[in-house]
Amino acid sequence: MTTTPNFQHTLHVPTPPSASSTHTEATYLMPASPSRDRRMSNNENYKPKIISTIGQRPACLLSASVTYVGNNEIYAFGGFDQYTDEVYNHVLRLNLDTRQWNLVDNYGDIPGVRMGHTATLWGDKVLIFGGENEHRAYLNDLIIFDIKTAHWHQPEIAGTIPRGRARHAATIFDDKLFIVGGLSGQDNNTILDDFCYLDLKKWEWSRTWRFVPRFDHHSWVWGGRIWVFGGMTEGMEKVSDIWWLDPKQSPTLNGEMSFTSTGDRRTTTSRPMRTAAPYNIPPQAATPYAANSSSVQTNQGIYSGRKAPMAPGSISSLNFVAGPNIPSQTTGTHFHTFSSGYLLDFVTPTLAPTFDNSLCALELETMRWEKLADGRDLFDPSYRWHYCTLNQEGTCAWLLGCPRENMNRGGPGHGEYLSDVLCVDLRKLGLLGNNLATDTQRMPTSDTHDKSPLSGIGADLARMFDRAPETGSGTDFIVTADVDLSDDDEDEPDMVEGDISNSRPPPKSIYVHRLILEARWPHFARMIASQMAEFHSKKLHIPEPYTVVRAFLHYLYTDSISCYGTEGPTLDDVAGMLVMSNLYDMPRLRLLCRARLGRELDVEHAANIWERAGQAGEEWLKRRAARFCLTFWGRVVRTAGFRNLRKSAMTELCGEIDQEGRVLGAEELESVGGLGGARFGGMYGGMSRDGRMRRLGSVGTVAEDEGNDDDEGMELS
Repeated sequence: MTTTPNFQHTLHVPTPPSASSTHTEATYLMPASPSRDRRMSNNENYKPKIISTIGQRPACLLSASVTYVGNNEIYAFGGFDQYTDEVYNHVLRLNLDTRQWNLVDNYGDIPGVRMGHTATLWGDKVLIFGGENEHRAYLNDLIIFDIKTAHWHQPEIAGTIPRGRARHAATIFDDKLFIVGGLSGQDNNTILDDFCYLDLKKWEWSRTWRFVPRFDHHSWVWGGRIWVFGGMTEGMEKVSDIWWLDPKQSPTLNGEMSFTSTGDRRTTTSRPMRTAAPYNIPPQAATPYAANSSSVQTNQGIYSGRKAPMAPGSISSLNFVAGPNIPSQTTGTHFHTFSSGYLLDFVTPTLAPTFDNSLCALELETMRWEKLADGRDLFDPSYRWHYCTLNQEGTCAWLLGCPRENMNRGGPGHGEYLSDVLCVDLRKLGLLGNNLATDTQRMPTSDTHDKSPLSGIGADLARMFDRAPETGSGTDFIVTADVDLSDDDEDEPDMVEGDISNSRPPPKSIYVHRLILEARWPHFARMIASQMAEFHSKKLHIPEPYTVVRAFLHYLYTDSISCYGTEGPTLDDVAGMLVMSNLYDMPRLRLLCRARLGRELDVEHAANIWERAGQAGEEWLKRRAARFCLTFWGRVVRTAGFRNLRKSAMTELCGEIDQEGRVLGAEELESVGGLGGARFGGMYGGMSRDGRMRRLGSVGTVAEDEGNDDDEGMELS
């Protein structure tokens, strides 16, 4: 008998047979993959929604901190008014459920007014550090805001207090607050190159080390390393290099910091990178001063004037020179943040939308840039965004801004900079989130199988998977699947029981444990509870390719779809599992498949990923695979994946090309700087076949840069 899938949510389970039904040895047949015209639409045409807020909306607020604190609430603190230059210490709360802004009544050691500070979430508290007051005095105090009680508190802190600063970066890892770089008012507004941390358990500052001079940058801790990306240098130049400090090679620093492979990763608000300082900074006042403070005063600390020692450990940097997916830091408004082992770069429109607007991601393990989405798929060109904040899980980002028409009015009382919110679900774009992403350092995988690439109980269960009962494995159920065959014909109808064609090889068997499938596969559990024929025959047939079904069942045992060496599912298998996760309503597997396919998309598998994404209703992944196919069309059409597409799928993929599009030969493509996937006619030109950089001349001729032997894409130091 055959079940009929419900493509909206889950599959309907057939009515169980009566008690008088005769037990048969027939194999229960699961439904096949949905055909192209029956695909699910729950994820179709995903585009983030803009929320218009009400209440006491902040107007013309610059250099404030904006922090997502959980419970669908965003807090804004401090900043200054663009038109009046008034500096604030207000606390504002946005409830995303009601879309309401409110001014929060706060108590205790209320801090002085400030701008250019950092606000970092730590449990149910927000840690405010540094900034500038209304007299442009740089601050180095730490104030704690309790979200539940709305009380401020300034703790007693030991150790040497770091220099006052603004426009720095801060992040929390393993109960340590790291402070990196920034601007200081001493020594003629020095760009700081130091970093230090505050132990939040001992409330003690560490010593200060030299690292890299930056301000308006982003910093985070991941994989036991301190990372810095972007920002501005002494020449007010935006940079796109990434730096990291590995303290594991230094017993002194590593011992003090006690890095572990897991821990909280809390970063501050992502502020937009600026082309210049937004305000003139006069000379420092001679004495410390905290403006508009009720009980808290600024402690400037003691600065000896001596340079801090270079940070022990290994300091490395990587400079990205050119590439099709490397975001240019000179155009658009950038928001940098970290999630799921990726550095994210939201490139939003500034004055007018450009081709460069996008969401790009740098995978830190491979140092490879990817474009997760085009700007036109994320950003409404009639809006401009000023702040960005993420949740702790790294699964959702909120951009705060306003319509351009509000900004164009000008003058006090106009330009409500935080009147609208854009919510971006990063899971829809292929990111797992911090809780699911695999860290580079891991605990021992298993007590009994320490060599296994799997982790925890999965390493042990994998040894019992697909082993015949006579081997003592305890398997008590058989799942069969179709032998893998290439099929160039049109879509075939779903198979029904007894309709397995004699022209095909017999299905291949996979030995499994019924208990594990019941615990891990909700649809299978419902099927067993109904005591269908397969309950008695202990057999189940899934009309999908054998390798896909086996990879799916292996996931149920191991909770992993990773590829390790020659083991693990291929991209084609994962593409098939994406369809099965959609068919059987398994959101975790769907998320894992979407993330791996988006991360490892390549020429050989692009066509199959495109087709399977369409069957699964993954419109974001389908659009991305389609763009990849069109970019590398000459190579894709020569792959087995493309040749194995159904004729209807081939026709649809060809229809992805713009009506006015045409195919360019390699020589013509090279002349416009598009060889290898680069943008046509880009400002950086292209790379010639002999390795020399090419650029377009002022009259459309192609000029070659002589004497440039640098490798394309990145420089490592």
